[in-house]
Amino acid sequence: MSIHLERDLESLKHDILEQSALVEEMIRIACRGMVERRFGVYDELLSREPTINEREVEIEEECLKILALHQPVAVDLRRVATVMKVNTDLERIGDLAVNISERTESLSAAPSLELPDCVEAMSESAIEMVRDALDAFVELDPNAARQVCLRDDEVDAYNRTVIEAVYSVIQDEPELAQPVLHLFSASRNIERIADHATNIAEDVIYLVDGEITRHQRRGQEHHG
Repeated sequence: MSIHLERDLESLKHDILEQSALVEEMIRIACRGMVERRFGVYDELLSREPTINEREVEIEEECLKILALHQPVAVDLRRVATVMKVNTDLERIGDLAVNISERTESLSAAPSLELPDCVEAMSESAIEMVRDALDAFVELDPNAARQVCLRDDEVDAYNRTVIEAVYSVIQDEPELAQPVLHLFSASRNIERIADHATNIAEDVIYLVDGEITRHQRRGQEHHG
Protein backbone atom coordinates (compact mmCIF):
# COMPACT_ATOMS: atom_id res chain seq x y z
CA MET A 1 0.00 0.00 0.00
CA SER A 2 1.29 3.46 -0.86
CA ILE A 3 1.83 6.07 1.82
CA HIS A 4 -0.75 8.33 0.17
CA LEU A 5 -3.42 5.60 0.15
CA GLU A 6 -2.77 4.76 3.79
CA ARG A 7 -3.04 8.44 4.71
CA ASP A 8 -6.34 8.82 2.84
CA LEU A 9 -7.76 5.66 4.39
CA GLU A 10 -6.87 6.83 7.89
CA SER A 11 -8.50 10.19 7.20
CA LEU A 12 -11.59 8.40 5.93
CA LYS A 13 -11.73 6.27 9.08
CA HIS A 14 -11.47 9.40 11.22
CA ASP A 15 -14.35 11.01 9.32
CA ILE A 16 -16.66 8.00 9.67
CA LEU A 17 -15.91 7.76 13.40
CA GLU A 18 -16.80 11.42 13.88
CA GLN A 19 -20.04 10.82 11.99
CA SER A 20 -20.83 7.79 14.15
CA ALA A 21 -20.35 9.82 17.34
CA LEU A 22 -22.82 12.45 16.12
CA VAL A 23 -25.39 9.83 15.14
CA GLU A 24 -25.04 7.92 18.42
CA GLU A 25 -25.74 11.13 20.31
CA MET A 26 -28.84 11.75 18.20
CA ILE A 27 -30.37 8.36 18.93
CA ARG A 28 -29.63 8.69 22.64
CA ILE A 29 -31.35 12.09 22.72
CA ALA A 30 -34.30 10.76 20.72
CA CYS A 31 -34.85 7.64 22.82
CA ARG A 32 -34.33 9.38 26.14
CA GLY A 33 -36.69 12.15 25.05
CA MET A 34 -39.36 9.59 24.22
CA VAL A 35 -39.06 7.77 27.54
CA GLU A 36 -39.15 11.08 29.45
CA ARG A 37 -41.90 12.56 27.23
CA ARG A 38 -39.91 15.74 26.61
CA PHE A 39 -41.13 18.44 24.28
CA GLY A 40 -38.59 20.18 22.04
CA VAL A 41 -36.45 17.15 21.19
CA TYR A 42 -37.78 17.12 17.63
CA ASP A 43 -36.63 20.69 16.97
CA GLU A 44 -33.24 19.93 18.48
CA LEU A 45 -32.62 16.88 16.32
CA LEU A 46 -34.08 18.47 13.22
CA SER A 47 -31.48 21.22 13.56
CA ARG A 48 -28.71 18.59 13.68
CA GLU A 49 -29.88 16.61 10.67
CA PRO A 50 -28.36 18.88 7.97
CA THR A 51 -24.89 18.34 9.48
CA ILE A 52 -25.32 14.57 9.27
CA ASN A 53 -26.52 14.82 5.68
CA GLU A 54 -23.67 17.10 4.63
CA ARG A 55 -21.08 14.85 6.23
CA GLU A 56 -22.58 11.80 4.55
CA VAL A 57 -22.10 13.42 1.14
CA GLU A 58 -18.56 14.49 1.98
CA ILE A 59 -17.58 10.98 3.12
CA GLU A 60 -19.11 9.43 0.00
CA GLU A 61 -17.20 11.87 -2.20
CA GLU A 62 -13.98 11.03 -0.37
CA CYS A 63 -14.60 7.32 -0.95
CA LEU A 64 -15.13 7.90 -4.65
CA LYS A 65 -11.98 10.00 -4.84
CA ILE A 66 -9.93 7.23 -3.22
CA LEU A 67 -11.36 4.68 -5.66
CA ALA A 68 -10.53 6.90 -8.62
CA LEU A 69 -7.06 8.00 -7.54
CA HIS A 70 -5.66 4.89 -5.89
CA GLN A 71 -7.68 2.05 -7.46
CA PRO A 72 -7.35 -0.06 -4.28
CA VAL A 73 -7.64 -3.85 -4.41
CA ALA A 74 -8.28 -6.71 -1.97
CA VAL A 75 -8.64 -5.61 1.66
CA ASP A 76 -8.13 -1.91 0.86
CA LEU A 77 -10.99 -2.04 -1.60
CA ARG A 78 -13.14 -3.73 1.05
CA ARG A 79 -12.25 -0.96 3.51
CA VAL A 80 -13.54 1.71 1.16
CA ALA A 81 -16.64 -0.29 0.25
CA THR A 82 -17.39 -0.90 3.94
CA VAL A 83 -17.06 2.78 4.82
CA MET A 84 -19.48 3.67 2.02
CA LYS A 85 -22.07 1.22 3.36
CA VAL A 86 -21.58 2.19 6.99
CA ASN A 87 -21.86 5.84 5.96
CA THR A 88 -25.28 5.20 4.41
CA ASP A 89 -26.49 3.27 7.46
CA LEU A 90 -25.41 6.06 9.80
CA GLU A 91 -27.28 8.68 7.81
CA ARG A 92 -30.42 6.56 7.89
CA ILE A 93 -30.07 6.01 11.63
CA GLY A 94 -29.93 9.79 12.01
CA ASP A 95 -33.16 10.06 10.02
CA LEU A 96 -34.80 7.48 12.28
CA ALA A 97 -33.74 9.41 15.37
CA VAL A 98 -35.52 12.46 13.97
CA ASN A 99 -38.59 10.33 13.26
CA ILE A 100 -38.65 9.06 16.84
CA SER A 101 -38.42 12.58 18.22
CA GLU A 102 -41.32 13.63 15.99
CA ARG A 103 -43.45 10.82 17.43
CA THR A 104 -42.41 11.98 20.91
CA GLU A 105 -44.12 15.33 20.39
CA SER A 106 -47.45 13.52 19.91
CA LEU A 107 -46.83 11.12 22.79
CA SER A 108 -46.01 14.01 25.11
CA ALA A 109 -49.41 15.49 24.36
CA ALA A 110 -51.09 12.30 25.66
CA PRO A 111 -49.80 11.87 29.23
CA SER A 112 -52.54 9.34 30.04
CA LEU A 113 -50.99 6.85 27.64
CA GLU A 114 -48.49 4.73 29.55
CA LEU A 115 -45.51 3.43 27.66
CA PRO A 116 -44.93 -0.31 27.91
CA ASP A 117 -42.10 -1.21 30.29
CA CYS A 118 -40.11 -2.75 27.45
CA VAL A 119 -39.77 0.52 25.51
CA GLU A 120 -36.83 1.77 27.54
CA ALA A 121 -35.10 -1.63 27.40
CA MET A 122 -35.71 -1.79 23.65
CA SER A 123 -34.20 1.67 23.19
CA GLU A 124 -31.12 0.77 25.23
CA SER A 125 -30.65 -2.46 23.30
CA ALA A 126 -30.78 -0.66 19.95
CA ILE A 127 -28.37 2.03 21.13
CA GLU A 128 -25.95 -0.60 22.44
CA MET A 129 -26.15 -2.49 19.15
CA VAL A 130 -25.13 0.63 17.24
CA ARG A 131 -22.30 1.34 19.67
CA ASP A 132 -21.05 -2.25 19.66
CA ALA A 133 -21.25 -2.52 15.87
CA LEU A 134 -19.14 0.61 15.51
CA ASP A 135 -16.68 -0.65 18.14
CA ALA A 136 -16.39 -3.87 16.15
CA PHE A 137 -15.65 -1.74 13.08
CA VAL A 138 -12.91 0.18 14.90
CA GLU A 139 -11.35 -2.97 16.38
CA LEU A 140 -11.88 -5.03 13.20
CA ASP A 141 -13.50 -7.68 15.40
CA PRO A 142 -15.78 -10.03 13.42
CA ASN A 143 -16.70 -12.04 16.54
CA ALA A 144 -18.05 -8.94 18.27
CA ALA A 145 -19.88 -8.10 15.05
CA ARG A 146 -21.54 -11.52 15.03
CA GLN A 147 -22.74 -10.95 18.59
CA VAL A 148 -24.42 -7.73 17.43
CA CYS A 149 -26.23 -9.66 14.70
CA LEU A 150 -27.54 -12.17 17.23
CA ARG A 151 -29.00 -9.39 19.40
CA ASP A 152 -31.26 -8.18 16.61
CA ASP A 153 -33.75 -10.87 17.61
CA GLU A 154 -33.97 -9.33 21.09
CA VAL A 155 -35.05 -5.97 19.69
CA ASP A 156 -37.51 -7.68 17.36
CA ALA A 157 -39.08 -9.41 20.38
CA TYR A 158 -39.41 -6.09 22.20
CA ASN A 159 -41.08 -4.62 19.12
CA ARG A 160 -43.62 -7.46 19.04
CA THR A 161 -44.41 -6.78 22.70
CA VAL A 162 -45.07 -3.13 21.90
CA ILE A 163 -47.34 -4.12 19.00
CA GLU A 164 -49.35 -6.36 21.36
CA ALA A 165 -49.68 -3.45 23.79
CA VAL A 166 -50.85 -1.18 20.97
CA TYR A 167 -53.59 -3.65 20.04
CA SER A 168 -54.72 -3.84 23.66
CA VAL A 169 -54.93 -0.06 24.04
CA ILE A 170 -56.91 0.33 20.81
CA GLN A 171 -59.39 -2.29 22.00
CA ASP A 172 -59.71 -1.11 25.61
CA GLU A 173 -59.21 2.65 25.23
CA PRO A 174 -60.16 3.65 21.68
CA GLU A 175 -59.88 7.34 22.58
CA LEU A 176 -56.10 6.76 22.76
CA ALA A 177 -55.91 5.20 19.31
CA GLN A 178 -54.12 8.12 17.69
CA PRO A 179 -51.32 8.58 20.26
CA VAL A 180 -50.80 4.83 20.60
CA LEU A 181 -50.22 4.63 16.86
CA HIS A 182 -47.42 7.15 17.32
CA LEU A 183 -45.98 4.74 19.88
CA PHE A 184 -46.20 1.97 17.29
CA SER A 185 -44.34 4.15 14.78
CA ALA A 186 -41.63 5.06 17.31
CA SER A 187 -41.14 1.40 18.19
CA ARG A 188 -40.85 0.50 14.54
CA ASN A 189 -38.19 3.18 14.07
CA ILE A 190 -36.19 1.83 17.00
CA GLU A 191 -36.43 -1.65 15.50
CA ARG A 192 -35.11 -0.27 12.21
CA ILE A 193 -32.16 1.33 14.02
CA ALA A 194 -31.28 -2.15 15.27
CA ASP A 195 -31.54 -3.41 11.68
CA HIS A 196 -29.03 -0.79 10.54
CA ALA A 197 -26.71 -1.71 13.42
CA THR A 198 -26.92 -5.29 12.17
CA ASN A 199 -26.06 -4.08 8.67
CA ILE A 200 -22.95 -2.37 10.04
CA ALA A 201 -21.94 -5.51 11.93
CA GLU A 202 -22.37 -7.61 8.80
CA ASP A 203 -20.21 -5.13 6.91
CA VAL A 204 -17.48 -5.58 9.54
CA ILE A 205 -17.58 -9.34 8.94
CA TYR A 206 -17.26 -8.67 5.21
CA LEU A 207 -14.37 -6.28 5.78
CA VAL A 208 -12.34 -8.64 7.95
CA ASP A 209 -13.26 -12.07 6.59
CA GLY A 210 -14.42 -11.21 3.09
CA GLU A 211 -17.67 -13.04 3.89
CA ILE A 212 -21.05 -11.64 2.83
CA THR A 213 -23.44 -12.78 5.57
CA ARG A 214 -26.44 -10.52 5.07
CA HIS A 215 -28.46 -12.65 2.66
CA GLN A 216 -27.32 -15.89 4.27
CA ARG A 217 -28.71 -14.90 7.65
CA ARG A 218 -31.98 -13.62 6.26
CA GLY A 219 -32.39 -16.72 4.17
CA GLN A 220 -31.98 -18.86 7.28
CA GLU A 221 -34.60 -16.77 9.10
CA HIS A 222 -36.99 -17.21 6.17
CA HIS A 223 -36.61 -20.99 6.13
CA GLY A 224 -36.86 -21.09 9.92
